[in-house]
Amino acid sequence: MTDSSGPDVAAVIESLMREVPDFPEPGIQFKDLTPVLADARGLATVTDALAAVAGDVDLVAGIDARGFLLGAAVAIRLGTGVLAIRKGGKLPPPVHGETYDLEYGSATLEIPADGMDLAGLRVLLVDDVLATGGTLAAATKLLRTGGASITDAAVVLELSALNGRATLPDLAVTSLYVV
Repeated sequence: MTDSSGPDVAAVIESLMREVPDFPEPGIQFKDLTPVLADARGLATVTDALAAVAGDVDLVAGIDARGFLLGAAVAIRLGTGVLAIRKGGKLPPPVHGETYDLEYGSATLEIPADGMDLAGLRVLLVDDVLATGGTLAAATKLLRTGGASITDAAVVLELSALNGRATLPDLAVTSLYVV
């Protein structure tokens, strides 16, 4: 599912997002959401729109690193906790890990395998961008390994040309802005 959550959300994102040509490599038109998050109205608008996707959840999970910021803001709005899904090697063992392909290589995501019980928790998964879908797919697999149920995933920006949504057939994904 794609939901722009009204023209105001999309207009705010579009007005604040910075486009950087030829980054991180020639031919790529990088979409920088940093100005959206640094702007009080932008952050509040995006946070409210992402929180509106949640439904009845017990936890918000944010993906390293901008997903941490978004996930924490959404969790505060919802009155839940937040789980930081980390890049590989950042958490003490034991961990659950998942390696996946990116647009420019591969990476690993991890969550604690000890210290918290995800079994039966309803989780909203939050990230900044849906590109090829590898990051959301890996995060979903990690959370399910821990026993969580992913109610929805929500992202600020979807790069539709990379067709990442097709790699997530069993995950409801809401994108606030699609290019």
